[in-house]
Amino acid sequence: MFQISPEGFSLDGRPLHLLSGAMHYFRTLPEQWPHRLHQLRAMGLNTVETYVPWNLHEPRPGSYDFEGLADLDAFLHATADAGLHAIVRPSPYICAEWENGGLPWWLGADRDVRAVRCQDPAYLAHVERWYDRLMPVIAPHQVSRGGNVLMVQIENEYGSYGTDTGYLRHLAEAMRSRGIDVPLFTSDGPEDFFLTGGTVPGHLATVNFGSRATEAFTELRRFRPEDPAMCMEFWCGWFDHWGDGHTVRDPKDAAATLAEMTDAGASVNIYMAHGGTNFGTWAGANTKDPATGETYLPDVTSYDYDAPVDERGGTTEKFWAFREVLGKLAEGPLPDPAPMPALLPAGRVELSESVRLFDVLNELAAPTVASAVPLTFEELGIEHGLVLYGTDIPGPRKAYPLSVQGLADRAHVFVDGEPRGVLERDSDAPWPEIAVEGASTRVELLVESMGRVNYGTGVGEHKGVSRVLHTQQLLHNWTARPVPLGNGTPDGLPWGTAAEGPGPVFHRGFLDVSEPADGYLALPGWTKGYVWVNGFCLGRYWEQGPQRTLYVPWPLLRAGRNEIVVLELDGCDAETVVEVRELPDLG
Repeated sequence: MFQISPEGFSLDGRPLHLLSGAMHYFRTLPEQWPHRLHQLRAMGLNTVETYVPWNLHEPRPGSYDFEGLADLDAFLHATADAGLHAIVRPSPYICAEWENGGLPWWLGADRDVRAVRCQDPAYLAHVERWYDRLMPVIAPHQVSRGGNVLMVQIENEYGSYGTDTGYLRHLAEAMRSRGIDVPLFTSDGPEDFFLTGGTVPGHLATVNFGSRATEAFTELRRFRPEDPAMCMEFWCGWFDHWGDGHTVRDPKDAAATLAEMTDAGASVNIYMAHGGTNFGTWAGANTKDPATGETYLPDVTSYDYDAPVDERGGTTEKFWAFREVLGKLAEGPLPDPAPMPALLPAGRVELSESVRLFDVLNELAAPTVASAVPLTFEELGIEHGLVLYGTDIPGPRKAYPLSVQGLADRAHVFVDGEPRGVLERDSDAPWPEIAVEGASTRVELLVESMGRVNYGTGVGEHKGVSRVLHTQQLLHNWTARPVPLGNGTPDGLPWGTAAEGPGPVFHRGFLDVSEPADGYLALPGWTKGYVWVNGFCLGRYWEQGPQRTLYVPWPLLRAGRNEIVVLELDGCDAETVVEVRELPDLG
């Protein structure tokens, strides 16, 4: 039995110093789970923690996915096989720099849902249906049933969001009624408003921070003197945004904070122990002001996080610094780190085949939808990708600025089929001036979505556009053609040489390998877009960095010929060649 007292934790009557590390099964391919879990053991950890993203597992209401990358049951079995205890932090909300904080996009299309993360009845109905499916996956793995799951989180950092503590109690009761009988907990920042808004009487409260551990635990004890000291997220690194620099933390500084906690007898969960990758379109976004949602900051594809176990599973200087701290607490010698898989040799791949997006809209796009005003991605039933919006400006009239309100997140503007510029969310760039020489002019906006905000009041945002004006006049009578992106490579494209013309272009080439191995893809001279390898979307690239390479995990490749597809949105200024590199470039 796992028990909690003010002095700490115990399992089956023996004290248990929880030394945990975060690793998200959905950011690492299943074939790589054993390798990464072994690295955590070799660092000196006895526990692994993972979130559970609702949106990954329920892509459409009532349609569930628990296979492959989403096989939570298999992952929990793998943690036990690795000799690790487990902490599970399930949905509905996880933050995690993950798309929409784990909340499904389709909640934004349900007009009965007035608000999320509160006691809104329609929202809770969706949560409870999700729990009916999720909790039976977790429950058999609890230590109370012979498994290795020690604790389950109620909700994530709720004190950073709201004050509906009745909502937290409702979630706890919903878990209990579905077979979760191990201790439940919350995690919040170590400030008074976090801890008063986000904790639940009768359930363990933990705190999240990156430094000043003694101060944080003192504040926790002031509010919850009966709870043991535990840092549920020790931020040993950080994540990156497109257009910003790459964030790193000095290993010695991080190890000193870790030692400050362990020397005091506190338990800790290192966030992240192994970060992994935001494959596909799963990268989230932040805002500079979480309280107002102003200034949008989308996250990069890599979730390396400057973690002690890097994106490829390698040991870093931080790994060895942490191992020195944690090794002093081990009952015996720590295992050696696992050998690394092979690396692809450096080389170049020419993407000689191509096709314009606008030439294959009939093959790729959903049926055209007409509406008086532009519909959001959610209303159009599309999670992520592109939507081609179009309308006519009546004329003749002289040149006036075209302004787009509620743009989320980026739009290529076409006037009578000719490109007139790119608009970006929160940009101060001038609006294009458009004159109508004849009876009308066709205006089209190819809108691309980036990650939905995952933290603060911006969670639950809609993608697309809300209003478009020509001078002060609203434009009506819109059409929309949705083009979903992020899952498999578009099938059945008529590959050849793309015809001349505007708009995004798909490019294809082939990588020949003797055996599957890890590698990194670089796209020098390319601007912005998406990359698929053998039908699997690695994620987004963008010339503004900081990330310059995309990690290619070995399980995606096969001996022989491998397909690489790139969708370039803005146009490539160099040869249509991608480079295979042996080292990452995260900025």
